[in-house]
Amino acid sequence: MAEYDYENRLADEASENKSEQIPGGGYLFGDIIESVAIAVVLAVIIRVFLFQPFYIPSASMEPTLVAGDRIIVSKINFRFTDPARWDIVVFKYPVDPSKDFIKRIVGMPGETLQIRDSRLYINGEVVEQPFLPPDLRYGDFGPVKITESQYFVMGDNRNNSDDSRVWGTLPKDNIIGKALIKYWPFERMGLLR
Repeated sequence: MAEYDYENRLADEASENKSEQIPGGGYLFGDIIESVAIAVVLAVIIRVFLFQPFYIPSASMEPTLVAGDRIIVSKINFRFTDPARWDIVVFKYPVDPSKDFIKRIVGMPGETLQIRDSRLYINGEVVEQPFLPPDLRYGDFGPVKITESQYFVMGDNRNNSDDSRVWGTLPKDNIIGKALIKYWPFERMGLLR
């Protein structure tokens, strides 16, 4: 009798599952919904907390980045470390936070920055900028003292960049993340430095 009850119970469970199963096993509709939900949640987590793609709309970072380049920005780098000199950062534009800008950090909190004869001076000492074309000439600026939790940012295309020389220093809280990789176009793909 116990053997009969066990077999009946197995048969009942199998017949209940047949209504939900597709031929070949599995529960198609439920599996699709679950997969889509997991994919959406992961995409949101990655974009909000880890990495985000950005499009370069202008020539302000030439020759490092040109209009039309696409990059990946890490949002986690500055959760564990502070930004460093020469980091390329994406940030909320202080004048209009609805816009995102990309520039290079050239001045750090507590420093005095000046530009004279197309040379960058930090605390009175010349600082070399190996990423700039050697013959680049641009206007004098400063000196200016950078306050705590602020950064001085400039575009690599010094003569065509709306940057800290125009609107002042960048608050650390405005920084979205560090530009890591240029992934499009393929022939220009590579790490950003």
